[in-house]
Amino acid sequence: MEKNKATSPEKKAALEAIRAEFKGTATDTQCARLLEALARFPVTTFEAMRFLDVYHCPARILQLRKAGHRIVTHWQTVVTEGGEKHRVGLYTREGMQ
Repeated sequence: MEKNKATSPEKKAALEAIRAEFKGTATDTQCARLLEALARFPVTTFEAMRFLDVYHCPARILQLRKAGHRIVTHWQTVVTEGGEKHRVGLYTREGMQ
């Protein structure tokens, strides 16, 4: 696994705008935020937690898959601000079933 670069300022701003557009902590709202982000670009578990306030990303991905969305998981290693490496999912959306 390779070490990946931090989230770009442009992507961070887009994710934060999505979070502002879909306010709330309900699971449906978290799914809506995640789906909107996935329509634009791949999203890591770390980015979903940090910028979209989706704190159990695998569960939200499972909900979206059960709703018919085709989402693929790739694994990668990211480094946090504290310098620790974490293996996280990188989610990409292929379309709808």
